[in-house]
Amino acid sequence: MTGRPGRTGRTTRGGSQASAGDLLELVRSGRATTRGALQQVTGLSRATVGHRLERLFRAGWLREGAGGPVDSPLGGRPSITLEFDDAHAVVLAADLDTRHARAAVLSLTGEMLAEHGGTLVVEDGPDVVLDELGGWFAELLEKAGHRADEVCGIGLAVPGPVDSETGRVVQPPIMPGWDGYDIRGRLARAFTERTGAGAVPVLVDNDANLMAYGEQRTGYPGCSAFVLVKVSTGIGAGVVVDGSVYRGVDGGAGDIGHIRVGTEALCRCGSYGCLAAVASGGAVARRLAESGVRAASGSDVRDLLAAGHPEAAALAREAGRRVGDVLATVVTLLNPGVLMIAGDLAGTAFLTGVRELLYQRALPRSTGHLEVVTSRLGERAGLVGAGALVVEHLYAPERVEERLLAMGV
Repeated sequence: MTGRPGRTGRTTRGGSQASAGDLLELVRSGRATTRGALQQVTGLSRATVGHRLERLFRAGWLREGAGGPVDSPLGGRPSITLEFDDAHAVVLAADLDTRHARAAVLSLTGEMLAEHGGTLVVEDGPDVVLDELGGWFAELLEKAGHRADEVCGIGLAVPGPVDSETGRVVQPPIMPGWDGYDIRGRLARAFTERTGAGAVPVLVDNDANLMAYGEQRTGYPGCSAFVLVKVSTGIGAGVVVDGSVYRGVDGGAGDIGHIRVGTEALCRCGSYGCLAAVASGGAVARRLAESGVRAASGSDVRDLLAAGHPEAAALAREAGRRVGDVLATVVTLLNPGVLMIAGDLAGTAFLTGVRELLYQRALPRSTGHLEVVTSRLGERAGLVGAGALVVEHLYAPERVEERLLAMGV
């Protein structure tokens, strides 16, 4: 996962305080890629830079670049460029929807090495689902030609609010049986049981958050305020500000599907009048089923829209108008540069409805520099975001120091 848009403005600690982790951060971000540049940015002596780089070389996290010597900012002999060595480990990622899931093996720079998608019903409960994911991971590693002991971490996207401190979902409306469950521990055990590998860190976040993170990093790294709205079985939003996911106090930010919009429709959360109860893929599917069309989920609606079904298109446009009405407030509050629509309903009809109400209700000042777009990464967005979450966690400067010490380096 290269680019690191949220870190480029980070103030590196100067003098003897700049650690090996800080140097790796500078190389990964592209801010300093030679020994001389590292000296110049950090104020460290040549000997100290050399010592700290040697630790990173020994860990296998840095390598000399293939491009040959470049001019040194300090003058003298040309310097050899330094690169983050993405070949020393791989990441596992999974993205759960209500009735379907995707999993993948990714390189540390986000390359998809192997992936799999299939039916996995979240209502079957965490034990069944996470155990199955452990099996998928084992098969994917074999397919990708990587050993289980090369995995440095696992990232998981789930369709519910997540407390980022504990990795547990909190009162998820469409994940019965998951509330407060130890997802991290169970998935780590499932991976170990299926592969025989040692324990690896597991990170869990909301699917819309990770989709937003993946899309922003790969397609809009210069956008300082980015909003993604996922409209599938439910509705949720992910917000990325200055390169970091904004989660709120306890992971509840972006849960726009449960904003009340003044209807009498019963939502799966138990309340009446939620946006998700009238404008989600599940809501559209129910409307279609009531009129005799075979549709039971957001994915069924997606298939009908792809086939040009006129009633599905009309209902999707109506749903888009309802969501656009709510997004007028979101855009006024956050003033994002990009508003991305993703999920099962992210097509022309729904997007047209969003634009109709959004531009009608929001002030021109809020939308003057706004791009309203659809997903670039599609079904891979959550996987890319989950992989990036793991990499950014494991190679953060303070964690680099912990890991190097644990390795005896």
